[in-house]
Amino acid sequence: MPRSLSRLLPKERKTLLFILAVASPIAFAVWQTLLNNYVVEIVGFTGKEIGFLQSIREIPGFLAFTVVWLLLIIRQQNLAILSLILLGLGTAATGIFTSVMELYITTVLMSVGFHYLETMQTSLSLQWLSKKEAPAVLGKIISIRSIATLVVLGSLYVGLQLFQPNYIWIYGMGGGAAICIGIYCMVAFPHFIDDVVQRNELFLRRRYWLFYTLTFLAGARRQIFIVFAGFLLVQKFGFPLEKMVLLILVNSAINIWLAPKIGALIGFIGERRALTIEYLGLIAIFLSYSVIESGELAIALYILDHLFFSMAIAIKTYFQKIADPADFAATAGISFTINHIAAVVLPAALGLIWILNHSAVFVIGAFIAFASLLLARLIPDSPCAGQETRLTQRMPA
Repeated sequence: MPRSLSRLLPKERKTLLFILAVASPIAFAVWQTLLNNYVVEIVGFTGKEIGFLQSIREIPGFLAFTVVWLLLIIRQQNLAILSLILLGLGTAATGIFTSVMELYITTVLMSVGFHYLETMQTSLSLQWLSKKEAPAVLGKIISIRSIATLVVLGSLYVGLQLFQPNYIWIYGMGGGAAICIGIYCMVAFPHFIDDVVQRNELFLRRRYWLFYTLTFLAGARRQIFIVFAGFLLVQKFGFPLEKMVLLILVNSAINIWLAPKIGALIGFIGERRALTIEYLGLIAIFLSYSVIESGELAIALYILDHLFFSMAIAIKTYFQKIADPADFAATAGISFTINHIAAVVLPAALGLIWILNHSAVFVIGAFIAFASLLLARLIPDSPCAGQETRLTQRMPA
């Protein structure tokens, strides 16, 4: 390879990561932002149906380990781009169908694309970024996603002030844009050769146990926010679609500035301290959700809750430091499966609990955050292969 081209390669790799980071929220943010209002106003969902839909949505995430077998026939970069196109197709089709069963089908289609794309983005980021730069660059990726979300939902908010919601057009434009970007990435970028050949078999390593457990609990915590925090605002406090869009716009605007700084903070204070801050904050937020009676305070909690998602970078960078580089692709798929074990079960189960007592859902979230806090304290000051936890110097693979 010519030396001049070699110097350009890392920059081009990051450019592709940044473009994928832009494209994903164009489709998914539209799908997710409209969802609560769409299913309540058009389809007539209750807590039972929304919980079941969210459980179905997470099944492709649970099956993300199958990416290992797909990589036997398709390269990682190509799979990421094709997954983006599939995400766009599922999003575009959502607004066309208004029955419960049809919505379940389009949700699965969208979700397959979204979860395979997320898996590949994680794998490629861990491979293409050095350990030193990873926290800061991953923070920039979150910031770029927030910029994309801000632009898309800002346009949506303005449109909703001028026109009545047209779900078919909104879902169609969000999904169509993602499809177009996917096609552009397919023709505009060369294939980047992997620095380390990835293992193409399924495995669980004993020395990764803390990463697996933190990933599992992070999936449970995320579902409570995604499914029930927004649903609380719509159902209990009667938030209309334009207010939900505005709220997510505020979150995105804050993340543009804050996410890169959180990434830099993780690189400075380390993963254990960063995750400790996150989980202490989440305990307070979930307990507050359980007793909230003020719509204004609910807004503040929703914004704070969302901001803590950037701290999850620390779980990825912790794994990057302790893992064999050849394990990144397979473990990215396996970790998504672990992350979604709770995600498949919890929404439907908590949806039934919601009907009886919505406060109990958030108390359960506080217990999950507390368990995560205890485990995060086991991360060493300088994690590496052979020093995966503070309990032992080395656990056999």
